[in-house]
Amino acid sequence: MPGKQSTRGYPKARGAETVRVLLDTAGPTYASESHVTLKDTPTPLFQLLTLSLLLSARISSEVAVAAARELFRAGLRSPRAVRAADRRTIISALGRAGYVRYDESTATRLHAAAIRVHDEYGGDLRRLARASDQETSAAIRLLTEFDGIGPVGADIFLREVQDVWTWVRPYFDTRATESARELGLPDDPAALSALASEDRVAELAAALVRVSLNSRLREEVRGSTR
Repeated sequence: MPGKQSTRGYPKARGAETVRVLLDTAGPTYASESHVTLKDTPTPLFQLLTLSLLLSARISSEVAVAAARELFRAGLRSPRAVRAADRRTIISALGRAGYVRYDESTATRLHAAAIRVHDEYGGDLRRLARASDQETSAAIRLLTEFDGIGPVGADIFLREVQDVWTWVRPYFDTRATESARELGLPDDPAALSALASEDRVAELAAALVRVSLNSRLREEVRGSTR
């Protein structure tokens, strides 16, 4: 996490208004945008791993989210389904979303991820949480053992899952905290999470990342809070 600014004397009312505008303007989570109803059950957790892998490539988040939707629409929501899928089925789903630059390598990585989830965790990523002893640093290490999931992908997964795996919360990666600072919000994770309701911390983290990637959204948030 980046260096934290002091929150002593921070105008919480103004911060709460900025957060309200952020959530209204730049929500929801990337998982929700991908039509994943995130729960602490095997299928949505695997879908989130898939999304995190897709978002890790040097491709727009809009295309990555569209690719996730296409994969899930094709029934590729579980390790079993991905392991059993014909490679062409995966590549075709990625292609329909315009995820073409990395379609071959991503198909390989998705298949490898499905195999790893099956072999290492019995098809259930809740076992990864248990294997980490609910330590965030250990979870990052285990997530980055998946080919295609580096530190950025691990950040995405934990940022999105924190309202389900509450032991992760508050989780704001460097991109989110830098975005918060630019908007005049505290960059301390605890102070940031205190500005949102307990079940919307992941949404706030996603909104901060989204405005960091979209100058129009960023100016819209700034303009609404002046």
